[in-house]
Amino acid sequence: MNQENMEIVDHLDELRKRIIIILGTFIGAFIISFIFVQDIYDWLTKDIDMVLAVLGPLDIILIYFSIAAVISLGLAVPVIVLQIWLFVKPGLTVEEQKASLMYIPASFILFGGGLAFGYFIVLPLVLDFLLTLGEGTFETMFTADRYFQFVLRMTVPFAVLFEMPLVVMFLTAIGVVTPQGMHKNRKYAYFGIVIVSVFVSPPDFLSDVLVIIPLIFLYEASISLARIVYKRRIKRINSE
Repeated sequence: MNQENMEIVDHLDELRKRIIIILGTFIGAFIISFIFVQDIYDWLTKDIDMVLAVLGPLDIILIYFSIAAVISLGLAVPVIVLQIWLFVKPGLTVEEQKASLMYIPASFILFGGGLAFGYFIVLPLVLDFLLTLGEGTFETMFTADRYFQFVLRMTVPFAVLFEMPLVVMFLTAIGVVTPQGMHKNRKYAYFGIVIVSVFVSPPDFLSDVLVIIPLIFLYEASISLARIVYKRRIKRINSE
């Protein structure tokens, strides 16, 4: 086996190791979350003035699995980011390693912030709006499956998309993107944001707007943060 093939095998072995750690963390967090899933369910439904219905016995376990999976994903985010960083670390300079290491705790904060924004701000506004539309016309009754699908669509996308500034800063730090390029392609980014927002939000105008506005703000914030990282990178390169 030549040197190139050995390097490929080493990289694949390292990737397998990182994936195993990520899966192990997720499974461990899932088990813990599932143990307390009833308490989590009670907390998520405490503000609903009705008992959620189920249409079959399998719905119960599927709902519990969905809740536990989301909670475990949130708990595993720092480990996922750390394993990604450890995998790409050999290809980074010392300065890039130091700069990117700070992204690990930030990723957890942003993920949690996205969940909180979706759950405490977007979800109540959209839910109240949709219930108002049917007030006096329809008898409101939620199935647990449909309700938690709605909750997930109003929270998880924000948790993922709130990582945008972090991803942009990291890609800027390693020279993959530039603030000038992001500014130049802003109209295409806005178009993509609209498409994503329509896809992840319920089919009404208010929901689309409530998703589009914070995503545009995140994109603009990402450009501003990218400028800071880009200036530091250029300064470091010039000093070398």
